Amino acid sequence: MSTIITIKKIAELANVSPGTVDRIIHNRGQVTQDNVDKVNAIIEKFGYKRNILASNLALNKKFHFAVFLPKYENIEYWKSQITGIEKAAVEFGKFGVVLDYFFYDFNAVSFKKEIEKVLDFECDGLLFAPIFYEESVQFLNEYQKKNIPIVMIDSNIGTNIEHAYIGQDAFQSGYLAGRLISFAVKNERQILIFKITREIESTSVYLQRIDGFYSFFKDNEELTNFKFSEITIKDSGIDQLNLEMFSGINSVFVPNSRAYIVARFLEQNHIKGVRIIGYDLLKDNIEYLNKGIIDFLINQRPEEQGYMGINHLYKKTVLQETVENTHYIPLEIILKENYFPVKLR
Repeated sequence: MSTIITIKKIAELANVSPGTVDRIIHNRGQVTQDNVDKVNAIIEKFGYKRNILASNLALNKKFHFAVFLPKYENIEYWKSQITGIEKAAVEFGKFGVVLDYFFYDFNAVSFKKEIEKVLDFECDGLLFAPIFYEESVQFLNEYQKKNIPIVMIDSNIGTNIEHAYIGQDAFQSGYLAGRLISFAVKNERQILIFKITREIESTSVYLQRIDGFYSFFKDNEELTNFKFSEITIKDSGIDQLNLEMFSGINSVFVPNSRAYIVARFLEQNHIKGVRIIGYDLLKDNIEYLNKGIIDFLINQRPEEQGYMGINHLYKKTVLQETVENTHYIPLEIILKENYFPVKLR
């Protein structure tokens, strides 16, 4: 038997005061065992779930979530993550959610320095982007002692520590990129995996994409006409691009958001007929997508990741709901034809 029942109604049925029912539900104060048994029997029969949100608002309770991310100035992808996070902050702020930000530069020294601040900060939940693999594992091993919810976005690192993840399945996104490159290819194709990294080693998600890319071709053994090569350069060394790198190349896979760097070089040197696949709807990527130089972009929907990360912490901590620990963002393939509506003439 299930119906909406209030503390007042339970009190009437048990022939006790509403205050007694409240003390039993919240396990505080002196109450006779007889009254405890009567109230619990009624709760079990009719079902009762206290309004957690109303209770928090009545107590003016605050929930502090730590947001531990890379610095986002001049980086469109992380700006989008922050946009989603701030949207959630406005929406859930009225229910007591407060965000405290901790940002690190793209180097291990800055990351480790910020770790100390995050470890010392007392909060109710953590939103975290584990860019540095080894350092992130060490950090999480220490942070788990706090016994509070942890949500990872962008990258999901393998660990036994309980956490939630919101983002793409990196392996599958690389697998998808391999399938896209294989379409409508009959003759031999030379594929270049062009790795353009910042001043850090490749991240876990980056390597998973490459692994997924190769796995597609391993799983489709009939595709014997593909040959692979790899080039790695640092962001600061993009002036090292040269014509020889692209000699005989038919397709380029850029496993991060820097496909526009390759596209720009090809355009400047009047190299045509090279298929490019990359990630993220950055302004520069969209420019070359619309020009037809980049063929496909796999969109990670970073704004949605940021929003859903805070939403997860809100549901788990504030509402005390059971929430799925893994939410994969759908793999979204963007071409110039579906980024902007085709104009009919």
